[in-house]
Amino acid sequence: MTDLPFENVFAGRRVLVTGHTGFKGSWLCAWLLKLGADVTGFALPPATSPCHFDLLGLEGRMRHIVGDLRDPAAVMAAVEAAKPEIVFHMAAQALVRYSYDEPVETFDTNVMGTVHVLDAVRRVGGVKVVINITSDKAYDNKEWIWGYRENDPMGGRDPYSASKGAAELVFHAYAQSFLNPAGILSASVRAGNVVGGGDWAADRIIPDCIRAIERGEPVFLRNPTAVRPWQHVLEPLGGYMMVASKLMVGARGIETGEGWNFGPSARDCQPVIRLAEAVVAHWGKGSVEVTPATDAKHEAHLLRLNCDKSNNILGWWPAWRFEDTMRETVGWYKAWSEGRPVWDITMDQIAAYERAFCAANAPEAV
Repeated sequence: MTDLPFENVFAGRRVLVTGHTGFKGSWLCAWLLKLGADVTGFALPPATSPCHFDLLGLEGRMRHIVGDLRDPAAVMAAVEAAKPEIVFHMAAQALVRYSYDEPVETFDTNVMGTVHVLDAVRRVGGVKVVINITSDKAYDNKEWIWGYRENDPMGGRDPYSASKGAAELVFHAYAQSFLNPAGILSASVRAGNVVGGGDWAADRIIPDCIRAIERGEPVFLRNPTAVRPWQHVLEPLGGYMMVASKLMVGARGIETGEGWNFGPSARDCQPVIRLAEAVVAHWGKGSVEVTPATDAKHEAHLLRLNCDKSNNILGWWPAWRFEDTMRETVGWYKAWSEGRPVWDITMDQIAAYERAFCAANAPEAV
C-alpha cells in the first residue's frame, strides 16, 4: 500500500470546519483528527438525535464552537479563535425539500453564510487554504445523460439548488477580488449524493430506509426511477483533502480559485429503487414499496458529474463501487444497532477506505 497523498499534510495544522456537527462534517473532523490535525468546528447544534457528532464524542476531541452562519460577528469570532491555516466551509441548509418550506432561511444560510465565512477569512488573515464545499445541484440541471463539468453554468430550479449555484458565484467573486490578491489559495468542490453511516437527517433516502426497517415497515419511495450519483461520504472528503493538500504544498498544475467535481463513475449512478433494495438486502430484512409523490415539489430525475478534471489533474479516482458503498453503509448502521462504539466503527471504516483509496489511486491502477 502506498501512502495517502495527504498523509502528512494535516498533522499539526490548525483546521477550521464549518458545519462540523452535520453528517459530512462529523466524518471530515474524525478523519482530520486521525491525521493529527488541530481541529476547530463552527456550526449550529446537532439537528438530529441520535447524531454522528454526539456518538463520536467529538465535542471532547476538538474545539467545538456553536454559532449561526447568518451571524457575521459569530463567524468572525470563530475564525479569530481558531486561527486556522486551512478552512473547510461545509455548513449549509442541505435539504432540497426543506428549501421549499424555508426558502429565505436556505438562501440566507447558503449564500450570505458563504459571504460571511469568506469575508472573515480575508479580514482575519493567516489562512493559507480555503475549500468551499457546495453540491452537484449547483449546476443548472438540464437532465441530460452526460455529466456536468466544472465550467458548465450554475443555476437551480428549486431554492436549494439555486442557493448553491449562487454560493458558487460568491466564491468566484471572493477568490478573484480578495483571496487571490492576498495569497490565500482556494477551491470550490462539488459532490454527488453522499451516503454513509451516521446520517439521520429527514428526507434522505438512507436514513428513511433505516428508520423504516427499525420500525418493521416497508421502505416507501416517491421517485424510484430517479438516478443519482451515489457515493460513500469518504469519497468526496478524500477529494476535498487532496485538493487542500496539493494547494498547501504548491503542487504543479493545481490552480487556485477553481472548481472540482468528485463523483462516482457512470456505472455507479443508480436509480433510487436499487439503492433501497440494496439496503434491505444487506440488512437482511425489510421490503420496498413505491408511493408516488402527491405534492408538486420538483426534484431532479437525472444528475451526473463529470470528474475528468479530478481524475486527470489531481489523480483522484473513486475507491469504492456502488456495492462497496452499500455494504459499508449498512454495515455501519448494523454495528451501531448492535452497540459497538461509534468511534471504533468510524475509525475502522476510515482505515478500510484509506487502503482502498491508496489502491485505486496508485499509478499502476490508473
